[in-house]
Amino acid sequence: MDIFVYSDESGVFDRVHNNIFVFGGLIFLSKRAKDDASRKYIKAEKDIRSSGRYPVGAELKASLLTNEDKGKLFRSLNQHIKFGAIVEQKKLRKEIFDDKKNKQKNLDYTFKIALKRAFESLMRCNMITESNVDNIHVFSDEHATATNARYELRDGMEGEYKRGTINFTYNKFYPPIFTNLENVNLTFCDSNSVTLIRAADIVANRIYYLANKKLPIETTNLIITRFPEHPLYI
Repeated sequence: MDIFVYSDESGVFDRVHNNIFVFGGLIFLSKRAKDDASRKYIKAEKDIRSSGRYPVGAELKASLLTNEDKGKLFRSLNQHIKFGAIVEQKKLRKEIFDDKKNKQKNLDYTFKIALKRAFESLMRCNMITESNVDNIHVFSDEHATATNARYELRDGMEGEYKRGTINFTYNKFYPPIFTNLENVNLTFCDSNSVTLIRAADIVANRIYYLANKKLPIETTNLIITRFPEHPLYI
């Protein structure tokens, strides 16, 4: 089995001016599911474009859309698996924000663990097993990220899911969650040309809005992980 993940982020990783930061996206357990979601999302976008409310050719990102239209796009994804990470920044250690490397390291950790928690949830529901996942393909909205930082994220995910990781402070080994995993592939994409990256933007935006307003977050087909997970990270 190949798993396909599409992700985006919402908010600014800056604890002085912002409390909430979010990753959000979609997980597909087959190419058929991925293609089905893409077709439904494109149709929903076409219906919204036909209203004439937006400039011709404009990318329908959450920042441009009305709440009503964002809701329509989100509902087009109702049948598909979604995941998210909600980071309460003021509960993180201040040192994390001291420099760009620390910030990027924390963001990478948050993303790979949120995705791991989503996979673990799917395993508990018997939707996937530790032995039937061959490849994981992760597609993320492109950012001004250095090439070596992108490699570090991919390597970190592969370590977490395929090889296992060691906490040297506590001399503890965390085993991999997939025993037959071959590869983790990470691709950064232009949302204007990749439909499901735009869909991930809508998912991330919805989680961000609800988390900021302290409103209930629906959990049907949506797996949320809150950070920090453990007091050690506060």
